[in-house]
Amino acid sequence: MSGLSERRDLQEAAALERRRQRELQRQGRIFNARVRTIGVDKDALDAQVKDRKIQEAIEKARNEELANEMKQNDKIMCMLEERQKCNIRNVNKAISDFRKNFQQPETRREFDLSDPQALKKDRPARLSDNDPRCTVSGLQKFMGEDLNYAQRMKFQKEQLREWSLQQQRDYKNALADKKFLDDLHDKNRIELDQKIMEQQRIEEETRRAVCAAIKDFNKSQAAELAERKRLDKCQKMKDDMDEISSQLQGNLLSENPEQAISSFGTHRVITDRWKGMNQDQLMAIRSFQQQQVLEKLRLKEEERQRDAEWDRQSMQAARAQLILERHQARQNRECRQALDSINAQLSQEQKSK
Repeated sequence: MSGLSERRDLQEAAALERRRQRELQRQGRIFNARVRTIGVDKDALDAQVKDRKIQEAIEKARNEELANEMKQNDKIMCMLEERQKCNIRNVNKAISDFRKNFQQPETRREFDLSDPQALKKDRPARLSDNDPRCTVSGLQKFMGEDLNYAQRMKFQKEQLREWSLQQQRDYKNALADKKFLDDLHDKNRIELDQKIMEQQRIEEETRRAVCAAIKDFNKSQAAELAERKRLDKCQKMKDDMDEISSQLQGNLLSENPEQAISSFGTHRVITDRWKGMNQDQLMAIRSFQQQQVLEKLRLKEEERQRDAEWDRQSMQAARAQLILERHQARQNRECRQALDSINAQLSQEQKSK
């Protein structure tokens, strides 16, 4: 293929070179004034027709050669494709044989996930009631779903029938026992009622005797209590009269001032017995208060006079200060006038000089 393309390239290059040479020759004939003729150049036209025929023949030969090469290439490609298909078929057959002999589906690790016979080969979810595969999380065994369900139900029905018959027998026996016990209870209850009635009669007689004794005892106690209350009342009236007379004659109600005198001195009193001051003490206190009032008035008058004296002295000091300030201002004004006159004289002298 590479040689064919190189040969085609060389032919195209040669054709281009010939066309370029013919174009140069034509331009030389046309633009050369010595050899140029007026009218049609028959030789040139014949040469062009000849060249065209030669070119067409070359093109035809080249096309035929290319067609032959393409046919040959097609045959080669068909042979190659056939060979490739045969090789692929042989490789696939070899792979199939290898897989069939050495890579069977049963030998794969995940064959159990895609085995078409898995359901036929798989064991039941539970072989027996004691199957170790039936764990709690497996949810394969529930209460009442054991494998011997039919036998168990038959046995349970028979057991229920036996229990029913046994209950009926027990019920009949219980009724008989209850009737016997009721009769025995009635008999015992009659005997017990008779004993209770006898005992109640005895207790009633005893209670009557006790009530009579208690009544007599209560009468005697009531008489004794009435006598004791009368004596207590008389004694209380006597004590009350003695207390009233004692209170009337005592220091508390009579308000004796001597009972408030303390044992530590006559100038001290007992506060819980003191009944107040006498007239002499009140007069002495009022006299002392009057003296305090007069003394306070005297002190206020002295303070007023002292304040007035202080105000007078302050006014005099202020007046003296005002006079002194006026005198000082007048002196300052006179000094300023004298200084101004001196300055004016000095200025006149300066100007005159």
